[in-house]
Amino acid sequence: MTFAFVFPGQGSQSVGMLTALAAAEPIVQETFAEASAVLGYDLWQLCQQGPEELLGATERTQPAMLTAGVATWRVWRKHGGPLPAAMAGHSLGEYSALVCSGALDFKTAVALVQFRGQAMQAAVPAGQGAMAAILGVDDADVEAACAEAQGSSAAGEIVQAANFNSPGQVVIAGSAAAVDRAIEVLKTKGAKRAIKLPVSVPSHTALMQPAGERLAEKLKAIEFAQPEVRDIYTVDVKTHQGPDSIRQALVQQLVKPVRWTETVRAILAGGAKVLVECGPGKVLTGLNRRVDKNKDIGMLAIEDPESLQQALAACRSQS
Repeated sequence: MTFAFVFPGQGSQSVGMLTALAAAEPIVQETFAEASAVLGYDLWQLCQQGPEELLGATERTQPAMLTAGVATWRVWRKHGGPLPAAMAGHSLGEYSALVCSGALDFKTAVALVQFRGQAMQAAVPAGQGAMAAILGVDDADVEAACAEAQGSSAAGEIVQAANFNSPGQVVIAGSAAAVDRAIEVLKTKGAKRAIKLPVSVPSHTALMQPAGERLAEKLKAIEFAQPEVRDIYTVDVKTHQGPDSIRQALVQQLVKPVRWTETVRAILAGGAKVLVECGPGKVLTGLNRRVDKNKDIGMLAIEDPESLQQALAACRSQS
């Protein structure tokens, strides 16, 4: 009997996040103050007061979500929360997992994800890329629709499956026009909904190759320690422990899809009976419930003092 922690990425941020937890736990704002000193602006104020458009800018969202995940983890450990058997993060959340597993220094990670966000935005100018969530279509049909939409482009536009989030929910990303074409194809294949996401960076596609190259160069100077907790990476649903292996996985993550469904199934196959989402929101908890509908599996999210106590009780019973 074990439990695992999962860390959310972009899309889970919101103005006012972690307000209740911070009111009870000073370590939350202390963690944000550490990040602010690295970034050169008040990250806590941005998260509490917005504006939403600025918090949603990729180069600011990434440090915000990293810091929120680490702050929540520090609260967990302060209350005697035991170490999980495994960790995983959704996209940017993999950096939160690296910090919380002891493999990456927090301040180093803050600067690194700020750079990552800047590199991603620079790779595809605002307005040229798009992402859309597709509901109610099998993974194979989504990939076929993307291939059809991409193949019909004379301009070499790209559209690919970017996130395999749960059965029947796949996010596609790429050139804005190609994403629109893929949505039309998917409607003919029975998609229940196609929701354009409020982001212009087509993450986890070949369009991120320039960002991947810049990140690879940056990572050469980043030191990684042996993680205390097993991290499972969504790019290949494997554990990477050596520094070079971790660096390679982080670069590949930018240009390859997030295999969240497979990652959650691998964690559960390893014996986890409780999955805890560490950070603001409940996006991953909702996805996890769709991945595995077994009601005996605990699916929890820590975002305030009450949910912290619930998670502590559930995980102590497993450790």
